[in-house]
Amino acid sequence: MIPIEPKIFLVGAGPGDPDLLTVKAVALLRAADLILYDDLVPPPVLALAGPQTMVVNVGKRCGTKKITQLEINRRMIAAARRGMRVIRLKSGDPGVFGRLAEELDALEAAGIPFEVVPGITAGMAAAASLRVSLTDRRKSSRILIVSGHQAQENRRAEKTDWKALAGEDTTLIIYMPGRDLSAFSHELLEAGLSGAIPAVVVSCTCTPQQREWCTTLADLPAVSRTDAPTILLIGPSLARASQRADSDHRTPEPEEDLTSLLQLIGAAPPTLSLSEGPNRRIAR
Repeated sequence: MIPIEPKIFLVGAGPGDPDLLTVKAVALLRAADLILYDDLVPPPVLALAGPQTMVVNVGKRCGTKKITQLEINRRMIAAARRGMRVIRLKSGDPGVFGRLAEELDALEAAGIPFEVVPGITAGMAAAASLRVSLTDRRKSSRILIVSGHQAQENRRAEKTDWKALAGEDTTLIIYMPGRDLSAFSHELLEAGLSGAIPAVVVSCTCTPQQREWCTTLADLPAVSRTDAPTILLIGPSLARASQRADSDHRTPEPEEDLTSLLQLIGAAPPTLSLSEGPNRRIAR
């Protein structure tokens, strides 16, 4: 177990599967005095907390506030000042749409030492679960991460300038896309993207409830309502996702014999020299 000095640890809980937590995150959870966690952190991750740990939900879901950000900041600071080992546990990675900047501002203003422990963000985990690459040097050289939801006070009337942001060589990762995906389809098509570009909606990434819908940008509005949280992936490198069902049921090729396999990977076994009589030596 790693020692914990009195400070705040802002820890990424990953996409939902406790096996995807970092080793450091697990050690911190087991040693903490207090864990303040968001709604999207699942019970199997919280179960890693030590027997002495107080575990408190401070999240909000679908816009329904259980506690304000100011109150979360106040609780973190108060607990740290009492010498408690505090974990602020956020789903995915703390720095990706997790209000991390606001909490860091509060901790710095209060003079509270802190450390950020990264986690696997849901967009990357969704691609991994689909067994696709977000980049492909042959057709996709950029990744663009955007949020489909902005803080209420920062919402603007103008639309996102997709023409300046997204191109045919871009993989889009859209967090919190909402239930109506037609707006994204319309705006991206209007920006000049091809309707044939692959699109995948992933619901409840890396949990037993995960589901995915493989479609195209043009057909995206036809995707049925999905369970939150969802990730929307759009881009040419996702083409393999739509082929996954076929590949999963493909007839396996005949197995090669061991010698051929070892030769293929550069580890051929020694061969016997048959011309040396009863005291044959291994040929080098």
